[in-house]
Amino acid sequence: MDSALLLDIIASSLRLATPLIFCALAGVLAERAGVIDIGLEGKMLFAAFAAAAVGVSTKSTTLAVLTAVAVAVALSCLHGFACVTYHGNQVISGLAINIIAAGLTVVLGIAWFAQGGQTPPVSDAVRLKAVTSIPLLGHNILVYVALALVAVVWWLLFRTRFGLRLRAVGENPAMVDAAGVSVAGVRYLALMGNGALCGLAGCYLVLAQNAAFAPHMTAGRGFMALAAMIFGKWHPVGALWACLLFGFLDAVSIRLQGTRLPGVGEVPVQMIQALPYLLTVILLAGFIGKAIAPKALGSPYIKTR
Repeated sequence: MDSALLLDIIASSLRLATPLIFCALAGVLAERAGVIDIGLEGKMLFAAFAAAAVGVSTKSTTLAVLTAVAVAVALSCLHGFACVTYHGNQVISGLAINIIAAGLTVVLGIAWFAQGGQTPPVSDAVRLKAVTSIPLLGHNILVYVALALVAVVWWLLFRTRFGLRLRAVGENPAMVDAAGVSVAGVRYLALMGNGALCGLAGCYLVLAQNAAFAPHMTAGRGFMALAAMIFGKWHPVGALWACLLFGFLDAVSIRLQGTRLPGVGEVPVQMIQALPYLLTVILLAGFIGKAIAPKALGSPYIKTR
């Protein structure tokens, strides 16, 4: 393979993996605290819409990012309200967030912009530019932020007192409660961090990767990030490598479009587009049995006294 083509695929892999990295880290925080979060997709989608809507309206990158993060944090707190405070089913709550985001972003988009649920393109002044003073030229700041946050989340989980409590809440919440620490408080803090990371993922889709919001533009990335988190065994570094792998598969699938195979002809575009998702399922099916989830994952904690 030509070295220039290989470097281009590697750079594309990193760009395509960035929203997955943000969401996978978000999943690590929530699920290490014992809260199942399949609502990553919905939070990322709503954050992307918020970033686009505010970016178009105010022409401010800062306001677009802050609004997207605030919206995703609010959705995470809603998830916590349903399943931490009121002990609801965590899977159903996350699914509800996905459905709400998929529907409400289209309704608001039609009402505010009258473009079939899409938003107008975000101006170049608002979009994030490549940082040319840092190695791996051609990437914007959020790519480097995602990579840096892998180290930050690792340090938070494994080198701080809060991280120890968070992991303990996901393994044995009764023990944490007996030590006088609020289980609900720790889980809410984990969910707020989870929402902030999902908000950054949504920002990336609009301010760096695409020029405007389109309905369902996340295209299953939240579920791929969830798969990467499990594939990485609920560890930030493991999730990073899984996201890079999925990003690489996505980049290769894009390069394969229009390829002609001997005796077969041109490979159908639909088959190539399905390739990263198919390989995600295969990889997850091969490794899910080896990944051990936190013991209290999905179990609401109810105080007995």
